[in-house]
Amino acid sequence: MVSYKELGLVNTKEMFKRAINGGYAIPAFNFNNMEQLQAIIKASSELKSPVILQVSKGARNYANPTLLRYMAQGAVAYAKELGCNHPEIVLHLDHGDSFELCKNCVDLGFSSVMIDGSSLPYDENVALTKKVVEYAHQYDVTVEGELGVLAGVEDEVASEVSHYTKPEEVIDFTTKTGVDSLAISIGTSHGAYKFKPEQCTRDPKTGRLVPPPLAFDVLDEIMKRLPGFPIVLHGSSSVPQEYVDIINKYGGKLPD
Repeated sequence: MVSYKELGLVNTKEMFKRAINGGYAIPAFNFNNMEQLQAIIKASSELKSPVILQVSKGARNYANPTLLRYMAQGAVAYAKELGCNHPEIVLHLDHGDSFELCKNCVDLGFSSVMIDGSSLPYDENVALTKKVVEYAHQYDVTVEGELGVLAGVEDEVASEVSHYTKPEEVIDFTTKTGVDSLAISIGTSHGAYKFKPEQCTRDPKTGRLVPPPLAFDVLDEIMKRLPGFPIVLHGSSSVPQEYVDIINKYGGKLPD
């Protein structure tokens, strides 16, 4: 058993509480190698920003759990070298798909885990999430659950169709499971290819495809029902259009 506290990491509890009170968001970045980690820590240290280092199941298999642990420990030391005396760095499992995977991450030094049971029937999602919470909380590890399904592909997470989170379920879900944060679906999408052309409209002036709008009404309703509760949005990055143009200019073939 390796405690994340021995590595100099923190969980998300106090971090999220301050963010909610201060009216700002906490960035979470997936990394697969040293170069990505270096950039994340350098930027967050310069800005004195708390940061969540996310590792997917696939990245963990690729990078090796033991090496990841020491990379996270090294990230804390690197942040201090850069002048951040008290770095707030979380090592978080992104889209964990089983109790066994979440348990293994808790046992090997992760300070936060996500259990994604959103593709399961509601009651099964509740039961699985609660099981992870009960284990993780024994070691002061925070847990993120998910309601609603995001479209797109990221690592081994894939879905053709998104399903918005049902606001009427959020109080019951968070109460029964005891999760520390909740990932919701309001129309954001995973991966570099965010939406299919048929999901979009076309700007008559530029000819560019315009993605469907986000369901901020769903977000607003969830926030009314869960005031002050940490809400997580996944899949909110994309490839900016100007970079797509550059890629295509030099031989790339990214349609629309």
